[in-house]
Amino acid sequence: MHAQATSTAAKNNPRGFAVAYGTGRRASNNIAAVSSVQSKAPDETLFAEGDEAASVYEVVRGMVRLYKMLPDGRRQITGFLSAGHLLGLASEGHCLYSAEAVTEVALCRYERRAFERMIDEVPGFARRLLTVASDELRAAQDQMLLLGRKTATEKVASFLLMIADQQDCDDADQLDVPMTRSDIADHLGLTIETVSRTLTKLKQDGLIALPAPTRIEIRHRNQLERLAAGEADTDL
Repeated sequence: MHAQATSTAAKNNPRGFAVAYGTGRRASNNIAAVSSVQSKAPDETLFAEGDEAASVYEVVRGMVRLYKMLPDGRRQITGFLSAGHLLGLASEGHCLYSAEAVTEVALCRYERRAFERMIDEVPGFARRLLTVASDELRAAQDQMLLLGRKTATEKVASFLLMIADQQDCDDADQLDVPMTRSDIADHLGLTIETVSRTLTKLKQDGLIALPAPTRIEIRHRNQLERLAAGEADTDL
């Protein structure tokens, strides 16, 4: 779910998946024929948990949040998807999670039956879908570790590094962080207050800067990586 090469290719390809995965011009034309471009405004729903999974979507531009609702009304955000990521690949016929736009997003929408037909007809397409599925599994395993074993500081540090990797940022780079502190809290299993307090502590320690509500600058990536791995002492 976090393949950087896929994301970079998709940013340069408004028609999405076929070209981004190098399936060739003929395959690209076939896929383009069964796809349509859609746009969603911030906080607009793409689909809800339990809906019929009639379509597969690819994020071309912007960011999408995925989440599930607990019976008591609490929300668990399971991931944030940016350009090049697929969503809606539900084998059970119904969506297993809800998806909403964080920012204004552009999407390629593929009709499910036609998309599944491409798996048999387009050379190499199934293999590339397997890569997507493998990335999603790795992301799910990382999320389990994040929620189950890490401290608040380790969680926030890991989150910032994840965003940096998605945006291909290195040390001393600014991250675009369009999601709210509430979104981050629901993703990490923390309270909003803990997220804000931890970001402030990281700023005071000189590891990050907070130039704007939606911008975070990484000042010392190596130290942030040590925190995320539990190799540094922390008061939080």
